[in-house]
Amino acid sequence: MFNQRFNRELCVACSAGGHLSEALASISEASVDTCIITKQDEHVASRLNDYDVYYVNDPHTSLWGFFVNALRSLFIFARLRPRVVLSTGSGIALATCMLGKLFGSRVIYVESGARVVAPSKTGKFMYRYADVFYVQWKSMLKFYPNAIYVGRLI
Repeated sequence: MFNQRFNRELCVACSAGGHLSEALASISEASVDTCIITKQDEHVASRLNDYDVYYVNDPHTSLWGFFVNALRSLFIFARLRPRVVLSTGSGIALATCMLGKLFGSRVIYVESGARVVAPSKTGKFMYRYADVFYVQWKSMLKFYPNAIYVGRLI
């Protein structure tokens, strides 16, 4: 079973906490085969019973941590081959989003709702690579002029 490759419709990649809450809110109406790639957290498991969940490390600790995360994400991504990668942020999602671009997936990024007056580092990076980029506050359109304003997710 481990070597079986299949196409998922949607892969959500984000850190735990608020980023995950925003991601779950954005896919609540979706009825597609979805998996979640996130950081393991004691509060996460109970919220994700309806999804296949894959855990990666938080890359913020070091450059080495980023490469370990990227390698782990590569193995997960090569197996799942999702058609769409959705991320609501944090550095934990960078590797998965970049692998999505490499494998031909459509990458959708939603800037965090906590970002009202200044963009996030992840958002600034992903703005260049995402196929679709959403913001939750109109004030963020000055930083991301080609973004789509969607309003608050949660």
